[in-house]
Amino acid sequence: MHLITRAALGWPASAAPLQAKTKGVKVHYTGAAVSTALLKDHTRCIALWRDIRVAHLANVAEGYSDVAYNYAGCVHGYLLEGRGIGRRTGANGSQPLNQAHYAILGLIGNSGVTEPTNELLGAIRDGIDHLRQHGAGTEIKGHKDGYATACPGGPLYAWVQKGAPRPGGGTVTGPTRPVVDLSKLIAAAKTDPPKKGTPVSYAGTKTVEAALVKEGLLAKVLADGHFGSATRTAYAGWQRRCGFTGDAADGLPGKSSLTKLGTRRGFTVSA
Repeated sequence: MHLITRAALGWPASAAPLQAKTKGVKVHYTGAAVSTALLKDHTRCIALWRDIRVAHLANVAEGYSDVAYNYAGCVHGYLLEGRGIGRRTGANGSQPLNQAHYAILGLIGNSGVTEPTNELLGAIRDGIDHLRQHGAGTEIKGHKDGYATACPGGPLYAWVQKGAPRPGGGTVTGPTRPVVDLSKLIAAAKTDPPKKGTPVSYAGTKTVEAALVKEGLLAKVLADGHFGSATRTAYAGWQRRCGFTGDAADGLPGKSSLTKLGTRRGFTVSA
């Protein structure tokens, strides 16, 4: 299971009501257009999940205490924490329905990305199994079961009706994330010369530079694989965004700041 927690998303503990057990899980989709750009950029999945939470918290009429779903599954195979385990959902349509089942959202919609990827199905299945280990019963239903809605859409509902099997019948391991070795990255930051054309001391630097480019902190033309002065300046900017000041924002990567960057931009950090 490739889980991205609330803490990694920068969210506080959920304020949703506690509920230790349900009959099972209901599966949802967004019911809106989902850009096909998500298929090539995992960070867009994270951004969409954040946007959904913002929209729910701003919905005065519904009075949401948090994003409505317990979890979401993305097209790249990641399970994104919402209300999490032991919390009543707000997604199933009414108080009795919310008490009956937890809720997992598939990040697909009614236009754009409408067909679930195998990775998305695997992530939703991970969420179902995870919730079953923490109080959910065996039922797997769609949102439309018991509530007048098109959710979770034809393709996803057909999968639900089959019992939500794992693609291929086996264990879904999820996507392979790039791994950045912190010690090698620090060594590169201390030794890489600023001149173009010199050997790259650590290939993982390019992964970090690509993330800094996406954060708007480094010009793409300067992302050359060298952890030189431009990259150190860009990384110092990222450290300041993380709340570091003074010597703690000197552009030399640390475990905390690099892990936060990896969470946002799709790579894993090793010591």
